[in-house]
Amino acid sequence: MSTQFDYDLVIIGAGVGGHGAALHGVKCGLRTAIVEAKDMGGTCVNRGCIPSKALLAASGRVRELQDVHHLHSLGIEVSGVKFEREAIASHATNLVNKIRGDLTNSLKRLKVDTIHGWGKVAAPHKVSVISESGEKILTAENIMLCPGSVPFVPRGIQIDHKTVFTSDEAVRLESLPEWIAIIGSGYIGLEFADIYTALGCQITMIEALDTLMPTFDPDIAKIAQRVLIAPRDIDTYAGVFATKITPGAPVIIELTDAKTKEVIEVLEVDACLVATGRIPATKNLGLESVGVELDGRGFIPVNDSMAILKDGEPVPHLWAVGDATGKMMLAHAASAQGIIAVENICGREKTIDYRSIPAAAFTHPEISYVGLNEPQAKELGEKEGFEIATVKTYFKGNSKALAEGESEGIAKIIYRKDSGELLGVHIIGPHASDLIQEAANAIAIRDNVQNLSFNVHTHPTLSEVLDEAFKRAEVAV
Repeated sequence: MSTQFDYDLVIIGAGVGGHGAALHGVKCGLRTAIVEAKDMGGTCVNRGCIPSKALLAASGRVRELQDVHHLHSLGIEVSGVKFEREAIASHATNLVNKIRGDLTNSLKRLKVDTIHGWGKVAAPHKVSVISESGEKILTAENIMLCPGSVPFVPRGIQIDHKTVFTSDEAVRLESLPEWIAIIGSGYIGLEFADIYTALGCQITMIEALDTLMPTFDPDIAKIAQRVLIAPRDIDTYAGVFATKITPGAPVIIELTDAKTKEVIEVLEVDACLVATGRIPATKNLGLESVGVELDGRGFIPVNDSMAILKDGEPVPHLWAVGDATGKMMLAHAASAQGIIAVENICGREKTIDYRSIPAAAFTHPEISYVGLNEPQAKELGEKEGFEIATVKTYFKGNSKALAEGESEGIAKIIYRKDSGELLGVHIIGPHASDLIQEAANAIAIRDNVQNLSFNVHTHPTLSEVLDEAFKRAEVAV
């Protein structure tokens, strides 16, 4: 790399994407610096994946120990289950501190310069860093933007961070209100509904679209409704907007029919979690200094090599990864994008394959998917002239699931009927987040169900739900 710059690579944002890019950059011999204005680790470590999974783990144990019927079926009797909210919250906080410390130490160990302050592009090859001590200009052959995202709060909703709040506050578990409204039925809403109901809260879930869990494959959403919502203390609304939310005691929520635009009900609840997705944190990044415009939704335009685009063409030496690109707002997707960007910086042309990146909701039971859902696969088939086929297998026919008394759920595979190429896999059931990786690896190499049907799976394991699906798939060849 060139010696005329302070660094080969300056990364703005030390979330999972920026951290992954920094580690790979050092591995590839790049002189690397990372600029962060807030907490090392970004949303994932401090306000997202890590603390929420700690809360799900603890609340999940409470749910298991309170499930008298399930335990009795295994010959176990437990009574008087108690928990301390403060201790569960501390478990999440302690984990955040550990992971953040590990992340910081890994950068130090690899001699990545960590610079605290607000970083933005000042000109080609120049980064301005503003901190309490003033402004500093860094020069770099390559600049990578990893600013992340923030919770989206629709208009009409007032946030006071106590009675009306987002996931940023929810992960602290500062209280357990008796009745909580959750706006949105995506991954964030589902996971917190799982946490809150396990810890004794009543939930009202409000979804603006016509069906709950609209981003899930329809078959998975149907089962999730039956096992994650119906048996629990959760009331639901679909096709309804929360058009006005006023904090206080109580919180006042005005519900409006999505089609008629008429107010249909006013709720008074103890608290409200706004889980309506996330938006890019792309303000004040200095992109105008190099003539780059954000897209209509505020995302940074990039290609599949992670180069930032100006009028559809790559800007030399300027890259972006993570939530701010609007591709897949997942921590591991950001990390993968960072590695792809570094590879291209080093002259090894690579592109990212979003179809092979899995996702999961860590509810009880878990939900995971990779690739296309059935409507998406049908649309692709109509466009490219092929038919799709699906196979569903059930955990109730799996020996390991039966042994553990956790047999709710299915695995669904979607594939091309002509070639057998695996297009998508969707799972709801125990350890779905772990089981999906086999399918992700298969989709990454565009493998087909014929080959996959010959793979040998350990018996008895949960992985056999996929083994059975591959073996049952029929291909018209």
